[in-house]
Amino acid sequence: MNGDGPREAADERRLRRQAGAAAVLLGLIILAVAAFSTPWRILASGPPDPARDFTAAQIARSKAFDAATTVPSYLSLALTLVLAGLLVATPFGARAVGWLKGPWWVRVVLGVVVITAIVELVKLPLGIWFETLLRDYGLSTQDWGSWTGDRLKNIGVEAFLLCLMLLVLVALARRFRRWWIPAAVGAFVLTLAVSFIYPVVFEPLFNDFTPMRQGQLRTSLLAMAQRDGVPVEDVLVADASRRTTALNAYVSGFGATRRIVVYDTLLKAPQPEVELVVAHELGHAKHNDVLYGTFIGALGAALGAILLFLVFDPVRRRAGVTSIGDPRAVGAIMGLMTIGSLLMGPAQNLVSRHIEARADLHALDLTHDPATFVAMQKRLAVTNVSDLSPDAVEYVLYASHPSSPERIAMARAWAKLNGVPVQ
Repeated sequence: MNGDGPREAADERRLRRQAGAAAVLLGLIILAVAAFSTPWRILASGPPDPARDFTAAQIARSKAFDAATTVPSYLSLALTLVLAGLLVATPFGARAVGWLKGPWWVRVVLGVVVITAIVELVKLPLGIWFETLLRDYGLSTQDWGSWTGDRLKNIGVEAFLLCLMLLVLVALARRFRRWWIPAAVGAFVLTLAVSFIYPVVFEPLFNDFTPMRQGQLRTSLLAMAQRDGVPVEDVLVADASRRTTALNAYVSGFGATRRIVVYDTLLKAPQPEVELVVAHELGHAKHNDVLYGTFIGALGAALGAILLFLVFDPVRRRAGVTSIGDPRAVGAIMGLMTIGSLLMGPAQNLVSRHIEARADLHALDLTHDPATFVAMQKRLAVTNVSDLSPDAVEYVLYASHPSSPERIAMARAWAKLNGVPVQ
């Protein structure tokens, strides 16, 4: 009697048990790091009240914009799920790339390009719809040529990174039975590397960044950073006005690539409000939010590689491929990655809202100016046509920041606690 079959089955079960144990351990580590690095308790405040700070016209405009964008947003989500489901549960992806010829690595690259092109073409009408709404509400300053260029660049960057990941993944799967071990290590390292180089390699593809010009504002911002004990490589201005009227600033990178970026549209605001926005970003730098976020993301990528090993066997039968080393499997892998990202979205938003609230608290502690904080939040909300009363589902799915009324309520709670006057 041939015992190879039972031995192979037993060996496969043993491999899956090892991968399952590694996934559980890594999941517990991620939960521990997230629990440690996330500020779950910030500052208790009263219930948000949009009517206290915004006019009836502003509230009506916010509701109208939310109503107008809800349909394309949910349609986009549904379409994303449908496309991912087709790639995972049917041979659609395998058939779409099955006619490609060449070495396996060429077929992987072309497969990513083909699947990406199909997905983007299907979703293109929704993108045009959403851009039209942004123009109707004065939020977009782009013409269609500029919008198309940005969209193509974004697709190109994502496709390039995806090709890099899948080339390594398929190569490992074709060589090692326990491919999930080097794949998890590779996913971790690649996430760290991309996060480090993204600000200096990829962000300039979309915006021109120039050092903030010498003057009172730059001097004040650098002095505030020094007073806060936060080393900042530079304060840059992004030419965001060529595509939007929205106001924003952000911190990106870490170590030698960490910088604070201010939209040029924000520079039209009064200097104290700009300083408060930057104080918020200094809060992110002070608490190493980018570093912790990148580390958790890298651990999540490693966990994703292990989970891919665990779930791919039943998926491959439905997807019509022989193994994850089959170049035709790129569609199923892309579908699983999309589903994983969607499932993790609400948890990421929950953590992000707490981190953003801590950065707000840091800005208040640093400036001791809740009145300007309130004025700044009102300006941001009105200019960006923010949702002032998001419903529960939208809040869970899309809100990476507390709502403007929530942030204003916290500022008033801080003012009351510290005996500082605020309107």
